[in-house]
Amino acid sequence: MAKKRLRSSHWLNQRWGRLALAEWIGLMLAFLAIILIFCLFFIRRHTLEYHLAHTFTVREPEFFGSALALSDPVPIRANKIELLVNGDEYFPAMLKAIRSAEKTVNFAAYIFHSDEVGRQFRDAFCERAQAGVEVRVLLDGIGSGWGLDNSDVEMMRKAGCKFAYYHPTASWRVDRTNRRSHRRVLVVDGKVAFTGSAGFSRDWAGHAQDKDHWRDSQARIEGPLVAKFQCAFEEHWVTTFGETLSGAGHFPPLPEAGDLKTQLIASHSFSMAPVPLLQAVAFAAAEKRIWITNPYCTPTDNQVDLLVNAVQRHVDVRLILPGANNDQPLTKSAGRAAYGRMLEGGVKIFEYQPTMIHTKSMVVDGLFSMFGSSNLDARSSEINEELDVVVYDEKFGRELEAVFEKDLRQSREYTLQDFQKRSWWERTTEWLMLPFRSQL
Repeated sequence: MAKKRLRSSHWLNQRWGRLALAEWIGLMLAFLAIILIFCLFFIRRHTLEYHLAHTFTVREPEFFGSALALSDPVPIRANKIELLVNGDEYFPAMLKAIRSAEKTVNFAAYIFHSDEVGRQFRDAFCERAQAGVEVRVLLDGIGSGWGLDNSDVEMMRKAGCKFAYYHPTASWRVDRTNRRSHRRVLVVDGKVAFTGSAGFSRDWAGHAQDKDHWRDSQARIEGPLVAKFQCAFEEHWVTTFGETLSGAGHFPPLPEAGDLKTQLIASHSFSMAPVPLLQAVAFAAAEKRIWITNPYCTPTDNQVDLLVNAVQRHVDVRLILPGANNDQPLTKSAGRAAYGRMLEGGVKIFEYQPTMIHTKSMVVDGLFSMFGSSNLDARSSEINEELDVVVYDEKFGRELEAVFEKDLRQSREYTLQDFQKRSWWERTTEWLMLPFRSQL
């Protein structure tokens, strides 16, 4: 037996030694492919299916804590939020805040390009840094790495700005390459913050007047909630640049600025996903309205069930999604598979017509609102680092609903008949994209 084992071992050694170069390359590629598949499809936040009954409403005291149980269930009071619609409103407001900075500017974005919009912000950062203000710029490696010229990065660094990419693409950490920072944060002097879903390129300029100028929103925030934005920025800054933030320039006293009850939801890697729970509780608690605007909508079967159940309780459920102007048609194909069940269940779907709509917002019963960077998809729920604001206030809810109604007037209803009449090509792409829904 020992001789047989020796001969077998000798044969295997000879066999491995005789592998051709092409075979070794094939083995290595297969090994790398296994690692890539594992990183793409298995490294993500945990999610659950929430089969919740309508046992309490949005107006009852247990709602807020239940919805935010996986983030922070304690509301932050006395805040002021100003909604800014389209680039003609939010870009000037953000640039004004940067140019007025006296101590610190902390900026994080997913998309930042070297064009007329990006250059305005680049110049504002450089001017403040040269004036002695601490300026930090943190951009996502994939979202901005291809559209931002190295010369612009060097210009900011020479002016005194501290600059870093979150999860740079030039890395051996394949798992990190797929985990992007989708957050948008600007904090000036620790006193005022901006957030939303806008990118910093020419697509977001203007006032959504044509297909080359997108529809989007940002918000200007004052009050105690600003400290939470500073913490969210520091979470990523300390891991990429190796520097902590402290002192009055970053964390000054924050007096009451308004009467809004709010909270910030920061999605983190390797944790239980907080946004799907919030959505599930809100859908289950709704009594009157669920109005959602989102550019990339691939709801899970569980989310579809909750929305249809809400309709059965006579809740008015409406979604505004992109129409023909869509920068990610494959994502639309992956999500359209869920349209049939939603439409059959009474959910109303509308497609925005003038241009690409990139707003990400939700209002429930005119009282509970959410806006920020998260899409209604698996990538936002399970993979990307996101940042969203929730507001528990009727006046703010009515303001967000007024914006929704304005967008609705420029949208076309997508009916069950439209879904049933879709082309063979649409049906084929839906089927092909289903396995990749989590990555789109």
